Amino acid sequence: MIRLARVADATVIAHMSRDAIETGLGWTWRPQRVATSIRDPQSLCIVAGMRKILGFCIMQFGEELAHLSLLAVDSRYRRRGLGSNLVNWLLASARVAGIAAIHVEMRATNSEARDFYRTLGFEMADLIPGYYRGLETAQRMVLRLRPEGIEPTDWEPPVSWRRPEGSA
Repeated sequence: MIRLARVADATVIAHMSRDAIETGLGWTWRPQRVATSIRDPQSLCIVAGMRKILGFCIMQFGEELAHLSLLAVDSRYRRRGLGSNLVNWLLASARVAGIAAIHVEMRATNSEARDFYRTLGFEMADLIPGYYRGLETAQRMVLRLRPEGIEPTDWEPPVSWRRPEGSA
């Protein structure tokens, strides 16, 4: 089961980030930062699991681009499709939101993550030296959700759908 994260999930998500993602880099996704993302209308935070959180994803949305900030799955539940299900849930949301591309970074040495994202259609973009607190290089990958050069269309609701001025 995948659902939207609740503020009550922030501590579990933060600990998973510390233990599965931020190891050796210093802990920056503490419970308060995760809770802020959960409350942020420009972010989408989801979790997988029924009674216990087995995985989570956090993505920030811009007007055209989205950034997949964090993805972790409990090590005992990896390679069962849970990570793919989480990312695919976010990809569906990004498509509905009209996002042109999603980018994600991982440690350049993390070949498992690189292979995972490649299977989902992400492509190598660039290496970013010192991305992780000046300590490690990041590999950026990008997934284009619509072809380059195609601009989003401006759309306005029909006049009959609009509310009269001053109405709530």
